[in-house]
Parts: sequence; C-alpha cells; structure tokens
Amino acid sequence: MTTHRLVAMANQIARFFASQPRQNAVAGISEHLTLFWNPVMLRDLIEVLDASVEGVDPLILDAVGRFRKDK
Repeated sequence: MTTHRLVAMANQIARFFASQPRQNAVAGISEHLTLFWNPVMLRDLIEVLDASVEGVDPLILDAVGRFRKDK
C-alpha cells in the first residue's frame, strides 16, 4: 500500500472521531487501528510517521503514540 493511501485512510479515521472529546477520539482511533489494521499496515504507518508527519492529522499521531507505548 502506498504511503499516500495509508495517510489518507488514517486521516479518514481521524475525521470520523474528530467530533468526540480529544481523549475519546485518540482512544477510539487507537482501538480502531489495532483492531482493524493488519500488522503490516500498522508497521508501515509507523514507518511513514517516523519519516515525516506532514499531512497527518494530529489525532493520528497521538493515537499511534498510544498503542506504540502498549507494545
């Protein structure tokens, strides 16, 4: 999957949760990513974020940071 597609998909998830309080949104995004994205997609998303966060919704950064700590 391309970098652009991963970021676009992640940002779509962030937009879905954006209307919730920030803490709930971050928790919901983190849960969604860990439940519905396969390990390869998660690894690729982390690699993308390690390289650059340009164009990535800040909620995604917080959510990924949350499940990174859990691992």
